[in-house]
Amino acid sequence: MMRTVRAQQHDSIDAIAWRHYGKTAGVVEAILTANPGLADHGPTLPMGLAVQLPELDAADAEPVKTLINLWD
Repeated sequence: MMRTVRAQQHDSIDAIAWRHYGKTAGVVEAILTANPGLADHGPTLPMGLAVQLPELDAADAEPVKTLINLWD
């Protein structure tokens, strides 16, 4: 089931992806696939534009967190 959100002022596809999924890698592409013609609006979406958010697999929906050890 897809969820619909509205673009906020000065919103971009990657900002929407980050806000709703917590990451952009692979998500921006999924949003573009779910919304044919969305890229035609350019980098900044018109305020109030309806954007369909696809449901992602559980593994894809979780943000990837990389742990860094200083003394490895």
